[in-house]
Amino acid sequence: MICDGIQDNAVCFSSSGTTGQITSKHYVNDISIYESSFHQGFELFYGNPSDYCILALLPNYLERTGSSLVYMFNKLIQESQQPQSGFYLHNLQDLKKTIEELKQTKQKTILLGVTYALLDLAEMGVELTNDFIVMETGGMKGRRKELLKEELHQILKQLLKVDVIHSEYGMTELLSQAYSKQDGVFQCSPWMKVLIRDMNDPFTYVKERKSGGVNVIDLANLNSCAFIETKDLGRLNQDSHFEILGRFDNSDLRGCNLMIQ
Repeated sequence: MICDGIQDNAVCFSSSGTTGQITSKHYVNDISIYESSFHQGFELFYGNPSDYCILALLPNYLERTGSSLVYMFNKLIQESQQPQSGFYLHNLQDLKKTIEELKQTKQKTILLGVTYALLDLAEMGVELTNDFIVMETGGMKGRRKELLKEELHQILKQLLKVDVIHSEYGMTELLSQAYSKQDGVFQCSPWMKVLIRDMNDPFTYVKERKSGGVNVIDLANLNSCAFIETKDLGRLNQDSHFEILGRFDNSDLRGCNLMIQ
Protein backbone atom coordinates (compact mmCIF):
# COMPACT_ATOMS: atom_id res chain seq x y z
CA MET A 1 0.00 0.00 0.00
CA ILE A 2 1.19 3.52 -0.76
CA CYS A 3 -0.40 6.97 -0.92
CA ASP A 4 -0.11 9.32 -3.89
CA GLY A 5 1.29 6.69 -6.25
CA ILE A 6 4.60 4.85 -6.55
CA GLN A 7 7.49 6.99 -7.71
CA ASP A 8 10.08 5.72 -10.17
CA ASN A 9 12.80 5.70 -7.51
CA ALA A 10 10.67 3.94 -4.88
CA VAL A 11 12.24 1.03 -2.96
CA CYS A 12 10.09 -2.09 -2.59
CA PHE A 13 10.49 -4.25 0.52
CA SER A 14 8.85 -7.68 0.54
CA SER A 15 8.12 -10.24 3.24
CA SER A 16 9.81 -13.62 3.35
CA GLY A 17 6.79 -15.92 3.04
CA THR A 18 7.11 -19.54 1.98
CA THR A 19 6.30 -21.40 -1.22
CA GLY A 20 2.70 -20.77 -2.23
CA GLN A 21 2.18 -17.79 0.04
CA ILE A 22 1.48 -14.28 -1.19
CA THR A 23 4.23 -11.99 0.07
CA SER A 24 3.41 -8.52 1.29
CA LYS A 25 5.08 -5.56 -0.39
CA HIS A 26 5.88 -2.17 1.10
CA TYR A 27 6.81 0.58 -1.36
CA VAL A 28 8.87 3.42 0.12
CA ASN A 29 9.05 6.57 -2.01
CA ASP A 30 11.54 8.34 0.25
CA ILE A 31 14.06 5.81 1.56
CA SER A 32 15.70 8.50 3.71
CA ILE A 33 12.69 8.30 6.06
CA TYR A 34 13.39 4.63 6.72
CA GLU A 35 17.10 5.29 7.15
CA SER A 36 16.40 8.10 9.61
CA SER A 37 13.98 5.90 11.55
CA PHE A 38 16.27 2.89 11.98
CA HIS A 39 19.35 5.04 12.63
CA GLN A 40 17.67 7.01 15.40
CA GLY A 41 16.01 3.88 16.81
CA PHE A 42 19.30 1.98 16.95
CA GLU A 43 21.14 4.90 18.53
CA LEU A 44 18.37 5.34 21.11
CA PHE A 45 18.83 1.79 22.41
CA TYR A 46 22.47 0.94 21.59
CA GLY A 47 24.34 4.13 20.76
CA ASN A 48 26.54 4.85 17.76
CA PRO A 49 27.00 1.95 15.29
CA SER A 50 30.70 2.90 15.06
CA ASP A 51 31.11 1.65 18.64
CA TYR A 52 30.44 -1.92 17.51
CA CYS A 53 31.57 -4.64 15.22
CA ILE A 54 28.30 -5.91 13.70
CA LEU A 55 28.00 -9.55 12.64
CA ALA A 56 24.75 -10.36 10.82
CA LEU A 57 23.92 -14.08 10.57
CA LEU A 58 20.90 -13.89 8.27
CA PRO A 59 21.07 -16.75 5.75
CA ASN A 60 17.38 -16.92 4.83
CA TYR A 61 17.14 -13.13 4.41
CA LEU A 62 20.25 -12.97 2.24
CA GLU A 63 18.92 -15.71 -0.02
CA ARG A 64 16.13 -13.50 -1.33
CA THR A 65 15.68 -9.90 -2.41
CA GLY A 66 13.65 -7.12 -0.83
CA SER A 67 14.45 -7.64 2.86
CA SER A 68 14.12 -4.44 4.89
CA LEU A 69 16.15 -6.10 7.68
CA VAL A 70 19.08 -6.69 5.33
CA TYR A 71 18.82 -3.11 4.06
CA MET A 72 18.91 -1.77 7.62
CA PHE A 73 21.84 -3.84 8.81
CA ASN A 74 23.78 -3.27 5.62
CA LYS A 75 23.70 0.45 6.42
CA LEU A 76 24.57 -0.13 10.08
CA ILE A 77 27.46 -2.42 9.10
CA GLN A 78 28.81 0.30 6.81
CA GLU A 79 28.54 2.84 9.61
CA SER A 80 30.25 0.55 12.12
CA GLN A 81 33.47 1.10 10.14
CA GLN A 82 34.88 -2.08 11.67
CA PRO A 83 36.78 -4.23 9.13
CA GLN A 84 35.35 -7.46 10.59
CA SER A 85 31.73 -6.31 10.39
CA GLY A 86 29.67 -8.08 7.76
CA PHE A 87 27.02 -10.60 6.72
CA TYR A 88 27.29 -14.34 7.08
CA LEU A 89 25.32 -16.88 5.10
CA HIS A 90 26.27 -20.52 5.79
CA ASN A 91 29.98 -19.93 6.51
CA LEU A 92 29.72 -20.59 10.23
CA GLN A 93 33.36 -21.65 10.54
CA ASP A 94 34.44 -18.24 9.24
CA LEU A 95 32.11 -16.57 11.71
CA LYS A 96 33.47 -18.67 14.56
CA LYS A 97 37.00 -17.64 13.65
CA THR A 98 36.01 -13.95 13.53
CA ILE A 99 34.36 -14.24 16.94
CA GLU A 100 37.54 -15.71 18.45
CA GLU A 101 39.55 -12.81 17.02
CA LEU A 102 37.09 -10.27 18.44
CA LYS A 103 37.27 -11.93 21.84
CA GLN A 104 41.03 -11.43 21.86
CA THR A 105 40.76 -7.71 21.07
CA LYS A 106 37.78 -7.21 23.45
CA GLN A 107 35.89 -5.38 20.70
CA LYS A 108 32.27 -4.55 21.51
CA THR A 109 30.21 -6.67 19.10
CA ILE A 110 26.59 -7.19 18.13
CA LEU A 111 25.85 -10.69 16.85
CA LEU A 112 22.48 -10.54 15.10
CA GLY A 113 20.93 -13.73 13.81
CA VAL A 114 17.83 -15.57 12.77
CA THR A 115 16.97 -18.12 15.47
CA TYR A 116 17.89 -21.40 13.77
CA ALA A 117 21.24 -20.03 12.58
CA LEU A 118 22.16 -18.80 16.07
CA LEU A 119 21.37 -22.27 17.41
CA ASP A 120 23.53 -23.83 14.70
CA LEU A 121 26.39 -21.53 15.71
CA ALA A 122 25.91 -22.12 19.43
CA GLU A 123 26.01 -25.89 18.96
CA MET A 124 29.47 -25.55 17.40
CA GLY A 125 30.85 -24.77 20.84
CA VAL A 126 31.10 -21.00 20.40
CA GLU A 127 31.37 -19.22 23.76
CA LEU A 128 31.10 -15.45 24.04
CA THR A 129 32.18 -12.81 26.54
CA ASN A 130 30.56 -9.73 28.05
CA ASP A 131 31.78 -7.72 25.05
CA PHE A 132 29.12 -9.41 22.89
CA ILE A 133 25.42 -8.61 22.47
CA VAL A 134 23.43 -11.51 21.01
CA MET A 135 20.29 -10.33 19.21
CA GLU A 136 17.79 -12.77 17.70
CA THR A 137 15.25 -11.81 15.07
CA GLY A 138 12.98 -14.81 15.72
CA GLY A 139 11.77 -17.68 13.60
CA MET A 140 12.99 -21.16 12.75
CA LYS A 141 11.90 -20.74 9.09
CA GLY A 142 10.94 -24.42 8.99
CA ARG A 143 14.53 -25.49 9.72
CA ARG A 144 13.96 -26.56 13.35
CA LYS A 145 11.18 -27.29 15.81
CA GLU A 146 9.55 -24.08 17.03
CA LEU A 147 10.35 -23.16 20.63
CA LEU A 148 8.80 -20.85 23.15
CA LYS A 149 10.77 -17.62 23.45
CA GLU A 150 11.75 -18.33 27.05
CA GLU A 151 13.00 -21.81 26.16
CA LEU A 152 14.95 -20.52 23.16
CA HIS A 153 16.65 -17.78 25.15
CA GLN A 154 17.57 -20.20 27.93
CA ILE A 155 19.22 -22.55 25.44
CA LEU A 156 21.16 -19.73 23.76
CA LYS A 157 22.30 -18.29 27.09
CA GLN A 158 23.49 -21.69 28.27
CA LEU A 159 25.36 -22.59 25.08
CA LEU A 160 26.84 -19.16 24.28
CA LYS A 161 27.64 -18.37 27.93
CA VAL A 162 25.89 -14.99 27.97
CA ASP A 163 23.61 -13.54 30.63
CA VAL A 164 20.85 -12.13 28.39
CA ILE A 165 19.55 -12.44 24.85
CA HIS A 166 18.38 -9.32 23.00
CA SER A 167 15.64 -9.32 20.35
CA GLU A 168 14.56 -7.12 17.44
CA TYR A 169 10.90 -6.77 16.43
CA GLY A 170 10.05 -5.48 12.99
CA MET A 171 8.34 -6.46 9.77
CA THR A 172 8.08 -5.54 6.11
CA GLU A 173 5.01 -3.39 6.74
CA LEU A 174 6.84 -1.19 9.28
CA LEU A 175 9.63 1.35 8.97
CA SER A 176 10.43 1.26 12.69
CA GLN A 177 11.73 -1.38 15.08
CA ALA A 178 11.28 -2.28 18.71
CA TYR A 179 14.09 -3.81 20.75
CA SER A 180 14.25 -6.07 23.77
CA LYS A 181 17.36 -6.07 25.94
CA GLN A 182 16.25 -8.93 28.17
CA ASP A 183 13.37 -11.24 29.09
CA GLY A 184 11.62 -10.72 25.74
CA VAL A 185 10.19 -7.34 26.83
CA PHE A 186 10.22 -4.87 23.92
CA GLN A 187 10.37 -1.09 23.95
CA CYS A 188 9.35 1.05 20.98
CA SER A 189 10.98 4.08 19.48
CA PRO A 190 9.04 7.27 20.44
CA TRP A 191 7.31 7.42 17.03
CA MET A 192 6.06 3.81 17.26
CA LYS A 193 3.33 2.50 19.56
CA VAL A 194 1.88 -0.96 20.22
CA LEU A 195 -1.72 -1.59 21.28
CA ILE A 196 -3.30 -4.94 22.15
CA ARG A 197 -6.73 -5.67 20.65
CA ASP A 198 -9.32 -8.09 21.97
CA MET A 199 -9.10 -11.38 20.07
CA ASN A 200 -12.90 -11.57 19.72
CA ASP A 201 -13.61 -7.86 19.15
CA PRO A 202 -10.95 -6.14 17.00
CA PHE A 203 -12.37 -2.69 17.82
CA THR A 204 -11.73 -3.09 21.55
CA TYR A 205 -8.34 -2.81 23.24
CA VAL A 206 -7.53 -4.91 26.31
CA LYS A 207 -6.00 -3.78 29.57
CA GLU A 208 -2.41 -4.21 30.68
CA ARG A 209 -1.19 -7.78 31.22
CA LYS A 210 -4.02 -9.17 29.06
CA SER A 211 -3.05 -11.01 25.89
CA GLY A 212 -4.49 -10.23 22.47
CA GLY A 213 -3.65 -9.27 18.91
CA VAL A 214 -0.84 -6.80 18.31
CA ASN A 215 -1.67 -3.51 16.58
CA VAL A 216 1.14 -1.13 15.67
CA ILE A 217 1.11 2.61 15.00
CA ASP A 218 4.22 3.57 13.03
CA LEU A 219 4.48 7.27 12.24
CA ALA A 220 7.51 6.60 10.05
CA ASN A 221 5.10 5.11 7.50
CA LEU A 222 4.57 8.59 6.13
CA ASN A 223 3.45 7.56 2.63
CA SER A 224 1.85 4.21 3.47
CA CYS A 225 -0.37 2.76 6.19
CA ALA A 226 0.67 3.94 9.66
CA PHE A 227 -1.86 1.70 11.44
CA ILE A 228 -1.05 -2.01 11.17
CA GLU A 229 -3.07 -4.95 12.51
CA THR A 230 -0.71 -7.92 12.83
CA LYS A 231 -1.31 -11.62 13.41
CA ASP A 232 1.05 -11.60 16.38
CA LEU A 233 -0.18 -12.31 19.89
CA GLY A 234 1.16 -10.05 22.62
CA ARG A 235 0.56 -8.19 25.84
CA LEU A 236 1.48 -4.84 27.34
CA ASN A 237 2.91 -4.12 30.78
CA GLN A 238 2.40 -1.04 32.91
CA ASP A 239 5.21 0.86 31.16
CA SER A 240 3.67 0.30 27.69
CA HIS A 241 6.46 -2.13 26.94
CA PHE A 242 5.27 -5.31 25.27
CA GLU A 243 5.90 -9.02 24.83
CA ILE A 244 5.33 -11.19 21.77
CA LEU A 245 3.70 -14.48 22.75
CA GLY A 246 3.27 -16.14 19.37
CA ARG A 247 0.99 -16.12 16.33
CA PHE A 248 -2.71 -16.63 15.73
CA ASP A 249 -3.31 -20.32 14.99
CA ASN A 250 -4.97 -19.59 11.64
CA SER A 251 -2.45 -17.01 10.43
CA ASP A 252 0.24 -17.54 7.82
CA LEU A 253 3.51 -18.58 9.43
CA ARG A 254 5.72 -15.92 7.91
CA GLY A 255 7.86 -13.02 8.96
CA CYS A 256 10.19 -12.83 11.93
CA ASN A 257 8.16 -14.37 14.78
CA LEU A 258 6.59 -17.74 14.04
CA MET A 259 6.30 -19.24 17.50
CA ILE A 260 2.99 -20.52 18.82
CA GLN A 261 2.32 -20.49 22.54
